[in-house]
Amino acid sequence: MAEGSKSRVALVRGEDRYRNIRRALELLTDEVDLSDKKRIVVKPNFVTVHRRLAATHREAVRAVLAFLRERGAREITLAEGPALGSLGLGLWRYGYRSLVDEFGLRVVNLNKDETVEVELLNRQLQPMRLPVARTIVESDFRVSVGPPKTHDTVIVTLSLKNMAVGSIPGSKKGHIHQGYPGINLNLYRMAYHVAPHLAVLDGFQAMEGNGPVSGRPVDWRIAIASTDFLAADGLALHLMGFKLEDIGYLYYCQLKGLGHGRLEEMEIVGNVEPEEVWRQFVRHSEYERQLAWRIPDFERYL
Repeated sequence: MAEGSKSRVALVRGEDRYRNIRRALELLTDEVDLSDKKRIVVKPNFVTVHRRLAATHREAVRAVLAFLRERGAREITLAEGPALGSLGLGLWRYGYRSLVDEFGLRVVNLNKDETVEVELLNRQLQPMRLPVARTIVESDFRVSVGPPKTHDTVIVTLSLKNMAVGSIPGSKKGHIHQGYPGINLNLYRMAYHVAPHLAVLDGFQAMEGNGPVSGRPVDWRIAIASTDFLAADGLALHLMGFKLEDIGYLYYCQLKGLGHGRLEEMEIVGNVEPEEVWRQFVRHSEYERQLAWRIPDFERYL
């Protein structure tokens, strides 16, 4: 990010999920150039295929796909690797089969994709290698689409976490969870390999409490979008009543200049002011324990 520049973040509120996201994306039209992009990947969030509230709604993805097509995208890959359940079941249960047909999507199961290795950290914060889906790492335009949710390990799950954990093959997903300090450092490290080029957060219905699977619905009626993933996630966590300094992996991304996560660094555009949709989300019951990501000498691991 250029020093002194601000990241544009679209914030839209309305009574139609699809239209909210389309309006948010249209506010970013001049920032999305797909003319030289050959490997475009859209990744929803199917953390589980057994609870609709925990997953990305079909109409959110439909809005994104329509926008990308209008920007010139011809070949689009829909990629996901559920933590709980099979991708095939998720596509059927959440109504994605119609999207595959409508947009002629290539579908990749990230749990079974070819992999490349990246260096992360184990529980002792020593180097370890972990496989990551080649489709995600080698794509030239990554789009993360998912609902804002509270989380049982890193407080909130937004665009970066959706892309990072979902890109790890199924049997290895748990390996990124190396204690509270480890997972936050690992998600930050993963950002260099898989960070979204376009972050879309569908807050039409979000989740609070014991997310990312068992929380309660929040009828919020908003959409957030940005070509700066950290700005999108930073605005979302603020609107959920959290501080950037409390979300370890995003705080690290901010320190290392991977985006603009503070409100004063954003140009917020849309049809509603942030304070109009701010609410304190109920934290996960393990929230206080999750704050143990803080370690005195974290700089040496960044």
